[in-house]
Amino acid sequence: MSTLEGRTILMSGGSRGIGEAIALRAAKDGANVALLAKTAEPHPNLPGTIHTAAEAIEKAGGHALPILGDVRDDDGVAAAVAKTVEQFGGIDIVVNNASAIDLTPTEQVSMKRYDLMQDINARGTFLLSKLAIPHLRRSANPHILTLSPPISLDEKWFTAGHLAYSIAKYSMSLVTVGLAAELKQDGIAVNSLWPRTTIDTAAIRNVVGAELASRSRTPEIMADAAYAILTKPSRAATGNFFLDDEVLRAAGVTDFAKYRVGDSEEDLQLDFWVEPA
Repeated sequence: MSTLEGRTILMSGGSRGIGEAIALRAAKDGANVALLAKTAEPHPNLPGTIHTAAEAIEKAGGHALPILGDVRDDDGVAAAVAKTVEQFGGIDIVVNNASAIDLTPTEQVSMKRYDLMQDINARGTFLLSKLAIPHLRRSANPHILTLSPPISLDEKWFTAGHLAYSIAKYSMSLVTVGLAAELKQDGIAVNSLWPRTTIDTAAIRNVVGAELASRSRTPEIMADAAYAILTKPSRAATGNFFLDDEVLRAAGVTDFAKYRVGDSEEDLQLDFWVEPA
């Protein structure tokens, strides 16, 4: 597939940041995009709602279906899958974008926050993927793409003060490993995508550190990388942990200046779980 025209994407989250950027890139081709997200009303620190994202998708040339819901709710996710199929006739792509982040060290992190990250990141990814499988089997080019990192057992990623978050994100990646093997015979591609550098999103500005925004890249680099993956033949690319700039280099991109927030490529901040090149 060289285009996403007429393809149907079901995405968790997507009302802002990387998820919205991926949705808008697909919309330029005329894709159908269903967004399952919790934000229906504006938040003072989190710009964007499912309604503003849907409006932007339509304006970009796509067809949007905003679905107010929570990826932790079994019945709600099942209803979102059913609504997407009813509206667009099927599902070709699942993007597991919804994620919770808390970088509190082990002794201080509350179990409520631990459970929240597990429920959204790990369980939500598993649930949405699971319920979409029967519909993906009917697609001509089915993909599951999860925004999660390559798995490294280097102890620095477990002693850096965010063990709970590492466990939750690696759990998403384990879903990729397992489903890629389980669904290979069905021709359903299952991959993960992660940014080499920090991305200028609300999570960076509000949680990780606002000072990193100028040392980050824009969400569009992840959108372009996701597009390159999702337009590949599904039987040709599965079980991978892709980094955004590696995907784009393989696609022939050589100039990454347009993705920088600041002026210096050398000053970019590596994201979690990414080693220096």
